[in-house]
Amino acid sequence: MRTQTLWISIVGVLAVTIYAALAAVQILVLNPLAAAPGRSLDEIHAEMSNAGESLMPGQAFFILGVGIALAVALAVVAVCTAAHPLIPAMGFLVLLMLGAGGYFIASFGAGMGLADAFGIGGGDYSPWARPLYAVSALSAVALVVVGVMAAVRPRSAPATA
Repeated sequence: MRTQTLWISIVGVLAVTIYAALAAVQILVLNPLAAAPGRSLDEIHAEMSNAGESLMPGQAFFILGVGIALAVALAVVAVCTAAHPLIPAMGFLVLLMLGAGGYFIASFGAGMGLADAFGIGGGDYSPWARPLYAVSALSAVALVVVGVMAAVRPRSAPATA
């Protein structure tokens, strides 16, 4: 079981990191390009700067980094305590499920900066936020399925003396 816990932890940390990386690219590159079509990223940054706005990359990286830090902490605790593989599996599913909220919070400042600089709404213009929301929704479903499977699995009978 310790090997399963290790592999689940490795895959879980990678999944959360990939999620955060795609979220960062969406916030700082894809969405600005979609929100201000016909402009390069440098032109978008220049116009935002002239308007006193920013995509706030530090804020986005910090918020998304919290998810990665939680994933690493979960992996370390699960491996060091030789936790049952269901524990880290469910923990990583929770982190991926909560990723949609983290993405929303991390993208809020950038969206408002775009909205103020270009006179548009602050929402997502790029369709690349949808995979993030889909992964979070599927993680929620998987969490329920794994929880039900764990609850109904047959338990071994206690040893008799």
